[in-house]
Amino acid sequence: MLDRTDRSLIGIWWWTVDRWLLTIILMLMVLGTILVMAASPPVAVRLNLPEQHFVWRQLIFLLPAVCMILFFSMISPRQIRIISLLGLFAAIGMMIITNLIGNEVNGATRWVAIGPFRVQPSEFAKPFFAVICAWLLTLWRDGENFPGWIWATGLAAILVIILVLQPDIGMTTVIAITWGFQMFLAGMPMLLVLLAVAIAPLGLFAAYKFLPHVETRIDRFLHGGSMQTNKSIESFSQGGFFGVGPGDGEVKLNLPDAHADFIFSVAAEEYGVLACLFLIGLYGFFLLRGFERSANGPSLFNLLAGAGLIMQFAVQASIHMASSVNLIPAKGMTLPLISYGGSSLVASGITVGIILALTRNTSHMIGAHDDV
Repeated sequence: MLDRTDRSLIGIWWWTVDRWLLTIILMLMVLGTILVMAASPPVAVRLNLPEQHFVWRQLIFLLPAVCMILFFSMISPRQIRIISLLGLFAAIGMMIITNLIGNEVNGATRWVAIGPFRVQPSEFAKPFFAVICAWLLTLWRDGENFPGWIWATGLAAILVIILVLQPDIGMTTVIAITWGFQMFLAGMPMLLVLLAVAIAPLGLFAAYKFLPHVETRIDRFLHGGSMQTNKSIESFSQGGFFGVGPGDGEVKLNLPDAHADFIFSVAAEEYGVLACLFLIGLYGFFLLRGFERSANGPSLFNLLAGAGLIMQFAVQASIHMASSVNLIPAKGMTLPLISYGGSSLVASGITVGIILALTRNTSHMIGAHDDV
């Protein structure tokens, strides 16, 4: 057992990391594995793959995800900034390559094949963008002559343009909300806040008018929902409060993306609405605890980066859940740390790893001061 006198890297990490956040992360990963085991066999059978194909792949993806959590949660904010800068440049380059030669799936080009795996570069751009945006805004607030907010806005615009060309409106929304939230926390003038709020509906209207993929989804939503969303709602009805039991769900047999984009619905059918409320509670507690820890951090950068990443995490989860119950148009977005998907799981590992690093309490650990 590690004690407070242990000066090793692991010892210092254990006594400074927020164990409430760490516990929630581990719980979500375990619950995700259980739900993928329940949801993925019918999908694998439909694709003429071994029944446990996606389960084994998810277990394989868990290893690098856990490594990312441990690695990023142990390094200093300065190291996080450097890695994020290099990672963001690499992710943007991969996103451009994806737009040019990527695989088109359901009318969108978001994945590029690397060996036997398909990678979604935008998943990795997301956390690195939040860190770099926070860095730029911190430099802006700390230095009178550095236009950090302009650089942050330009960087957000580049990502939005690339994502719209794919098209990926869900990820565009996550990036835009992250940028707006961090700008607000950094002290953006209220006039610009109101302008950004006013522009958002215009952006959605433009996407509806000029992107057939978006138009189709919104029209289906306005006229009663798509087949997938209708089946998803049926799963909540069938599951009731306590669910039909592990492995006994039948609605999932007709959900093409039950293991990924609609895994929340599988949880509803097999484990009940109470289990879904428990999941929502875990995400909610992570949000509140993370914001509280970020607000008490040692620097403005810790606040902006930590809060921005937590908001990203929460917005992605909210979009997934809202799509499952037809509150918003169907959107192919994974539930963080729960849904099947290598890119999503590893990128979520990076996200929560950085959150753990930025919310560590090093004030009482002599010699464990983080470089901010």
